[in-house]
Amino acid sequence: MQRRGALFGMPGGSGSRKMAAGDIGELLVPHMPTIRVPRSGDRVYKNECAFSYDSPNSEGGLYVCMNTFLAFGREHVERHFRKTGQSVYMHLKRHVREKVRGASGGALPKRRNSKMFLDLDTDDDLNSDDYEYEDEAKLVIFPDHYEIALPNIEELPALVTIACDAVLSSKSPYRKQDPDTWENELPVSKYANNLTQLDNGVRIPPSGWKCARCDLRENLWLNLTDGSVLCGKWFFDSSGGNGHALEHYRDTGYPLAVKLGTITPDGADVYSFQEEEAVLDPHLAKHLAHFGIDMLHMHGTENGLQDNDIKPRVSEWEVIQETGTKLKPMYGPGYTGLKNLGNSCYLSSVMQAIFSIPEFQRAYVGNLPRIFDYSPLDPTQDFNTQMTKLGHGLLSGQYSKPPVKSELIEQVMKEEHKPQQNGISPRMFKAFVSKSHPEFSSNRQQDAQEFFLHLVNLVERNRIGSENPSDVFRFLVEERIQCCQTRKVRYTERVDYLMQLPVAMEAATNKDELIAYELTRREAESNRRPLPELVRAKIPFSACLQAFSEPENVDDFWSSALQAKSAGVKTSRFASFPEYLVVQIKKFTFGLDWVPKKFDVSVDMPDLLDINHLRARGLQPGEEELPDISPPIVIPDDSKDRLMTQLIDPSDIDESSVMQLAEMGFPLEACRKAVYFTGNMGAEVAFNWIVVHMEEPDFAEPLTMPGYGGAASAGASVFGATGLDNQPPEETVAIITSMGFHRNQAIQALRATNSNLERALDWIFSHPEFEEDSDFVIEMENNANANIVSEAKPEGPRVKDGSGRSEPGSQHPLPSGPSQLVSRCCFLCTPQTYSSWACV
Repeated sequence: MQRRGALFGMPGGSGSRKMAAGDIGELLVPHMPTIRVPRSGDRVYKNECAFSYDSPNSEGGLYVCMNTFLAFGREHVERHFRKTGQSVYMHLKRHVREKVRGASGGALPKRRNSKMFLDLDTDDDLNSDDYEYEDEAKLVIFPDHYEIALPNIEELPALVTIACDAVLSSKSPYRKQDPDTWENELPVSKYANNLTQLDNGVRIPPSGWKCARCDLRENLWLNLTDGSVLCGKWFFDSSGGNGHALEHYRDTGYPLAVKLGTITPDGADVYSFQEEEAVLDPHLAKHLAHFGIDMLHMHGTENGLQDNDIKPRVSEWEVIQETGTKLKPMYGPGYTGLKNLGNSCYLSSVMQAIFSIPEFQRAYVGNLPRIFDYSPLDPTQDFNTQMTKLGHGLLSGQYSKPPVKSELIEQVMKEEHKPQQNGISPRMFKAFVSKSHPEFSSNRQQDAQEFFLHLVNLVERNRIGSENPSDVFRFLVEERIQCCQTRKVRYTERVDYLMQLPVAMEAATNKDELIAYELTRREAESNRRPLPELVRAKIPFSACLQAFSEPENVDDFWSSALQAKSAGVKTSRFASFPEYLVVQIKKFTFGLDWVPKKFDVSVDMPDLLDINHLRARGLQPGEEELPDISPPIVIPDDSKDRLMTQLIDPSDIDESSVMQLAEMGFPLEACRKAVYFTGNMGAEVAFNWIVVHMEEPDFAEPLTMPGYGGAASAGASVFGATGLDNQPPEETVAIITSMGFHRNQAIQALRATNSNLERALDWIFSHPEFEEDSDFVIEMENNANANIVSEAKPEGPRVKDGSGRSEPGSQHPLPSGPSQLVSRCCFLCTPQTYSSWACV
C-alpha cells in the first residue's frame, strides 16, 4: 500500500492512483472504535500544542487526536502516538499567501475568504490588505502517515465525517477568557450608515461632564443623535448608574451612544439601544465631529478628553514602553515576550522573572525530556508539563526569531509567506494555574504578589522528587515579642517567601509639591477644568526599610508571664537570607471606613541593597523568656448553644477559601476560623472577619468547638499521649512537610500544639534534639489502613542562608516582551547579593 499523497492521487507521489471509497473505508475500519464525536463539555484543542506553542500557523501545522481532542505539534505527535496508541489525527495547517495584485499594482478588493474555517487569530504583524489566508485540513493515520484530504463526504464513513465536522466547528476552549476575541466579533450597527444627527449647536467640552438628569460624573454616555450626556446602567463594563441614557432612548428612539472617556484614534465603546449590544460605528469620527470632538487627536483618559488645545501628556505606560524611541528589536533565547490575554500582565511579569532564575530553568527546562515523556495522558492538566512548556517557550528562542524574507525559489513561485511566530500566548498555562481560583480565573486585574504566592504553592505541591526550585525564595523570619510590663521576651521563627515593606508616607521628599498639587487639583475640579499633571509622593526605599525595622505595638497582647492581657511590642528580623529576595511594597491600606485604598506613590529603588542590619540575633544576654503557656480559650456560656446549632461542622469548611486567605499571608488557623465563623460565605466575607478580629490574642489559635473533637487536654499535649483521634488537618501537615521537615515530625508537632501551625513550627525548632521513636504509632492516611513506620531521623528545614550585603555583580539580562511594570512586587535577582532588580 502506498504512502501519503501518492495513495490518494495527490501531487508529488510516483505511481499515484485514486482509491475507491471502499478502499478508504477499509483503511479506517481498524481505527473506527477510537474515533469519537466531541460531546458537550469536551475541550477541543485545535489552536495550540499541549507540549509547545505550535499552532496551525506553524510550519509543521498541528495534529488533533480524534479520540482525546488534544493537539500536538510535529515534534510531539509521535510521543502521543507511542504512549496512547491513538492512530487517527486531524492535521490542520494555515497557509499565508500574498494577494493577487490588480492592474494598478494594488491588491484586489477585499472579499469574504471562504477558505478560512479555523477559529484562529490572524497574524498582527501582517497587513491583511496584502496577505490572504487559506486553511487546510486532512486526516493522518499513524504510524504510516497515510493522509486523507478533507472534506471528503463521499468516501469517508458517516461517523468520521460527523466527527471531523464537529472538530472543525468547535470553539476554542479559551474563547470565554479572551476579550480580544469579543472585540473582533462586534457587529456593525445597522443605524451607523444613516444615523440622523440634530443640528442643535451642542458642543462637548473636553472634561467636566455630568449626567443631564442627575449628578453622576462616571459611566457617562453621549447620544450620537442629539448630543445628550446621560448616565448608563448595565452596560458591558458593569459600571453603575441610574439608567438615564436608556430612559432617554425610550423617550426619543435615538439608538446609538458612545461612552465618554473611551474615545481614542483607534475607536471607542459604542452601544446600540435598539440592537441591545455593543456595536461598531464605521463613521464614528464623522459622528463625533458633529459635536466638536476630533477623534483622531483624542486620548482616552479617566477624567476626561483632551482636545487640540491641550498638550497631550505622556502616560506611564508610554514611558515604560519607551514610546516614540527607535528601539532595536531583540530576538533569540531569553528574549521571548508573552502576549497579554487581557489584564494578564501580572502573570507575564512573574513568569518572566521566575524563568530568569537558573534553579527554575534547571528544574523544568533542564528536565524537559523526562517531564514530557512521563506526563499524564492529559498533559494540559499537569502543572510540571505546563511549567516546562512555558519555560521552554520563553528560553528556547524558538518563538522569537527575526523576520526573514523568502529566499527559496519554490517559495517565491508559490507566493507563500512563512511568518515567524514572535511571542507566545500563555492561554493553556493560565487556564490551568487559575483553575478553581475565582480571581485568577477571571479577566480582572490581579496582584502580582498574590499570584507569586499562589505559584509558589503550586510549585511546592507538584515538586519533582526532592528538587524544589522555590527553595531559593524561602527564608526564616525571627519575631521577637516583648511584654511591656514584665520586659520578658519570646522569640519565634516562621518561614516566609517575600519581604513586605510598608510605605513610609511621612518620609516623602517632595511634600511641598504634593501640597501645591492638591490645591490645584481641587480648584480644577470645582471649576471643571482639566486636571493638572499628577504629582506623586517620592518615598526613599531606605525609609521603607526603616519602617519595616521599627517596633510594632501588639494591642491586647496576652502575656504568659502575667497570665493576662497586656501591651506588647513586636520586631521582625531575618533569621536567614534567601538566595533571591522578593520584596513587596505594601501600597494598600485601610481607610477610616475600612475601605481598601491604594497609595499612589513612587518608591526610589536603590541599585545595591544592604540589609545585614536586619539580621536576627536571637536571645540576648540578660533577656528573660516568657513562659511557654498558651492563652485559655474562652467561649461565653450564652453563646455555646447558638454556636452548636448555627455553625457548620468544622469538617465542612471550604478549603479553597481557606487557601485563598492563606496565600494573602494570614495564619492558616485564622483563615480556617474566618471561613468557619462566616458560614462558608466565601473568601471575601471571611476576609472582612479577619480584618475585625486580627488584633485578638487568640487570632492564630486553632479552631476549637465543644462537641466537634476539640483540642486535646493539657495532659495530652506531650508526645505519645494522643491517639489517632487527634489527627492534624492534612493540609497543615502538607505545609510543614513542604518546608523540608519529615512527615512524622510534622504530625507530632501539630499534635503537641493542638494543630496550631505557627506553634508547631516553634515546637520543631525548640526540639532539635528530638529523635523519632522506633515504636511510633501507625498513621492513618487517605482513609485507608496504610501503616506508615519511619525510622529516619527528622530532617532540618530546607532554608538556605545567603548574604544580606549587596555587592557589585553581573547583571542578569531580564526577559523582554510586553510585560507591564507593577510596582507592588520586586525581585532582586542576583544570587547571594541583592544588586539586580527585576520588577513585576
